[in-house]
Formats: sequence, C-alpha cells, structure tokens
Amino acid sequence: MDRKHTLLRQYFGYSSFREGQEQIVDAIMEGRDAFAIMPTGGGKSLCFQLPALMLPGLTVVVSPLISLMKDQVMALTALGVRAAFINSSISYEQSRRVYAGLRGGEYKLLYVAPERLGLERFLAVISDLDVSLVAVDEAHCISQWGQDFRPSYLRIPDFISRLRRRPPVAAFTATATPEVRSDVECLLGLRSPVRVTTGFDRPNLRFEVVAPSKKLSALLPILRKSADRSGIIYCSTRRTVERLCDALVAEGFPATRYHAGLEDVERRENQDDFIYDRKRVMVATNAFGMGIDKSNVSYVIHYNMPKSLEEYYQEAGRAGRDGESADCILLYNQSDIRTARILISSNGDNPELTEKERNELFARDTQRLERMIGYCETRGCYRGYILDYFGQPHSDTCDNCGNCLVPFSRRDVTREAQMALSCIARVYERLHYYVGQSLISNILLGSRARRIADLGLDDLSTYGLMRGTDRAFMRLLFSRLQELGYVVKDPEHGQLRPTAQARDVLFRGQRVELLTRDPSVAVTAKKAGKPTPPPMDPEEMDDSFNELLAALKALRLSFARSEGVPLYVIFSNATLTQMARMRPRTMEEFLAVPGVGSVKARRFGPEFLRLIRSHED
Repeated sequence: MDRKHTLLRQYFGYSSFREGQEQIVDAIMEGRDAFAIMPTGGGKSLCFQLPALMLPGLTVVVSPLISLMKDQVMALTALGVRAAFINSSISYEQSRRVYAGLRGGEYKLLYVAPERLGLERFLAVISDLDVSLVAVDEAHCISQWGQDFRPSYLRIPDFISRLRRRPPVAAFTATATPEVRSDVECLLGLRSPVRVTTGFDRPNLRFEVVAPSKKLSALLPILRKSADRSGIIYCSTRRTVERLCDALVAEGFPATRYHAGLEDVERRENQDDFIYDRKRVMVATNAFGMGIDKSNVSYVIHYNMPKSLEEYYQEAGRAGRDGESADCILLYNQSDIRTARILISSNGDNPELTEKERNELFARDTQRLERMIGYCETRGCYRGYILDYFGQPHSDTCDNCGNCLVPFSRRDVTREAQMALSCIARVYERLHYYVGQSLISNILLGSRARRIADLGLDDLSTYGLMRGTDRAFMRLLFSRLQELGYVVKDPEHGQLRPTAQARDVLFRGQRVELLTRDPSVAVTAKKAGKPTPPPMDPEEMDDSFNELLAALKALRLSFARSEGVPLYVIFSNATLTQMARMRPRTMEEFLAVPGVGSVKARRFGPEFLRLIRSHED
C-alpha cells in the first residue's frame, strides 16, 4: 500500500478515495495547481488535508468560514494532526501562541481568514516559513459574479507572491457557474490547473417545496416528527430568526439562534450548543453554517426562499454530510419574492464596485432570483431542476423529491392560456410596451385598480375574462407559460413578453396542461419526518440491530462528553450504522469499518469492541 492510502486509512479510516479526490491529491503532490468543484459533503477537505500530511512544510488554508476553521481544527487535533487557525474570533494572546507555534514548526495546517493576508504581522511570520501548499476554500468568493463575493479574497494572489517560493495552489468550491469558474482561475492566477468536477448531485438528499398559507403551522409538525434529529432552519432576516426561535422555544423545541447581529460571545455559545447537540434546532440567517462540519444534520428547512439556487443548494447541502438520508424542505410564498428583491437591491451599496459593475451585478442577481422562483414553482423534478442549472445531465425523475414522489393531476388550461397570452398582446398594442405579471393578472381578473383605469386598460376585450379566478391559480398559470417557453420575463423589470411559440397556442391549437398536486396525498406529512434509510438486509432490521446501534450511540456520547468534543468527532452516524451491521469482534475487523482509522481505533476501539462482544454474547 502506498503512503497516501496508508495515511487515508490511518487518519481518516477509509480504504479508498471518493470520486475526484485521488486525482486532486496526486496533482498537488506533483507540484501542480488544482481546481476542484465538489458538492457540499463531497470530501473537499480531505483533498488538502491529506497532502498536508505528506508535504514537508506548512499548508495554509484560506477560508472565510470561522465555524469551519474551528470544526476542522478540532477534528484534526482529535486525529493527532497538528493544526491551528487565525481569525477574528481568537484573542491577541491566542494569536500570539499560534504565531509562536508557527515559528517553532508545530503545525502542519494553518487555517486563516482572508482579511489576515494583508496584515504585516501575519506576513512577517509566514514569509519566513516553508509553505508547501495554499488551499483556497470557497474559491467562488473571489468572483464578484459569485453568490458570496468577498473583496478580501482579492488579496490572495498578492499574499502568494510574498511567499519565499510559489507553492501549488488548490482552489475548492461546491457551486460555480462556468462564468465564475473562469473568474476563479484568472484571479487566483492558477497555472494550468488539474480540473476536477465530480458532479453536483447528492442522491441522499430529498428535496421538497411547500407553499403553506401559514408557515409556522406547517413547520411545527415537521419538527415534531424530527424531534430526535439535528437540523437547521434558515430565515432571510434577523427579525424572522428572533421571532421564529422564540416561537419554537415556547413550543418546547430545543432551539437556539444565530445571526450577525448577536454579540460574538452569544454566537459562539449558540453555535457550540448546536455542534455539541445540546440544542438540536438552529434557527439562523445565512451567516451560519458555511463550512460547518457537523455531519449529523438530518434536515435543512428554509423558512424563506433564498435569492439564488447557488445559495440554496449550498445551504441545503449542509444536511446529510455523513451520507445518511436527509430532508431539504423549502417553505415558499409570494412575500419571499419581495424580501429577496429588497436584499438584492441592497447589494448595490458596495462602494468597491463601479456604477456599471453594480448595474451588471443587479441584473445577474435578478436573473438568479428568477431561476430560484422557477425552482419553487416547477412541477418537474426538483433535483433535475437544480442539476439543469449547474449543467449536469440527469434522468427525467429522481424518485426522491416531492414532485417525483407524489402524483400530479393534469388540467387542460389551453383556454386560460389563450386569454393570458391575448391579454399580454392587447396591452402591448395599447401601451406600446410590455408590463408585469401583476398588472396582466389584475386586468384578467377585472380589478378596479386606479392604474388600470388611468391607462385605459379596463375597456380591453380581455378585461375581466377570468373574473372570480383564484390568484394562486393565476400565478401557477403564468409560471407554467414561462416553463413551457411561451412567455419570458425580463430579468430586471419583470415585464412579460410572449415568444414566437405563443402563436402555437393562440392560433395553431397547441394544448397547454397544468400539473397540480393531488390534495389527497401529503408528501411532507408522509415523508419529511424521517428520511428513507439506506437499504438494509432483513437480519439488520430486527430489534437486535436497533439495540446495538442505540448502545453504540450511547457509548459515543460518553466519549464525546469526557473529551469535550461533538459526537461526530468520535464517529459519524454512518460509521456507527456500519459498525452495527458488520459487528466487528477483533481490532482487525474494527479497522475494516468505514470511517475507523488506526488513530481512532487505538483510542476508542477497545471499548466499542467490548460493547459489541457483550451484545453478541
């Protein structure tokens, strides 16, 4: 066995690499730059942690994620790997000790926030060290067209140029459009990088969109069915976080909160409560979770719609990092669109951008929002919609999302579609410009709004043709017309414009069908409480298996408490499940369990083996 496989087994407990990992590791060890696009939970961290163990000098990991730094350093330290981090969360005295350790050659990995790269104190220390690798996590942050642009990332190339020699540079991200990928390579100055894209699909995640009239009423049953599991609930504003967290605590849920408006001490305490499973429910803005290594997050619920699919998929991907089945549920209504538009408008306040760049960024953010709305309103496969966005081929159905699991009824809405398309045309003939969906809907519904009368639109032949129709149906109709390509919406101003294909509906007898969910089947009530577990052999489904798994989790809890670390640092849920299936009785068999390395086997193996033997006997 070569050295990389030996270390992979020894420290990480795996006998083989996941897709793409070995290719990146080999490139780095050959001194080449690399660019990896892997989904959240796809094993990006191992791609730079393993080379760091083999390379002679220091590996510097640039990350904007304070929570990731803390989690990964804690997990590495538990494995016997010397690692540290420097960011705004540590005191002057703590940073002084880290600097002293760096000068003394104590560390193999240093995690650093990008804001530190321009500080002379930091550069004075690092420039004297042998840096063997610079790993840039969340690399999309260097592109102003990415969903999380951070100007501090633009300091990375200058930092690299200040090193004694240029080491290999490896960039990692979970979500990046082709445009952002090109930006990352150019701005980081990657030299003929080895490019690896492992795909964006996470088969263990089940996606669902729910459009309730009252979100809290829809949320509570989901949480009650998930009472023994850890999960994150994302909200778009701090105010919503505060209100929802208070409401959940009043209902008896062990919930805590996280947003940028809290004091640093409370944020750290609340994050630790969640990481250490003292509180199972985290209610947070998107300030929480980037890089969170907590592997046993079993659900992610979005209480509000995010501004883009990149943002949504990154946050939803924090569920199921241990490979176990997990739920990703989005609660959606029209007010989410208004909130998202306000948040997008505020992005234009960035003083580091020119007016032209701000306008371009606003237009692209608006386009991203339209695709996000399309996801919420699609009647097709949710997974397929996401994979389409990132340009990955897929089957027509996934059999593991809300739309694939629940039957739809087909309703012929050709007549209504003709009315809507005709109304768009009539308004354009009258005004000589196109208008938005809201105004078209109001005309069709026969609204007495003053604007309609002022524009003289209440005497159109299409005025009031759909009077008495439910507004929810109108939204579904226009969404379907866009989905089928009969109408396009201007990304900046929202006007509806008919395409050439609209003539097929108006004049050539093309039928239009609307897919509506059968109200007799409630997928969320049926599926969202517990995700479908992976297939198990019949003998694994008996009481003996469940009893052993419960005992293993109890033993893990005792180790976690005695060592002061989260549960997943000892062993993940997936590893304990495999342990209960394989039932090792010797240390050699114990080492064969996926996720058990020699370091953890020495520390925890004897007690776990004693428990398993006792259970078997």
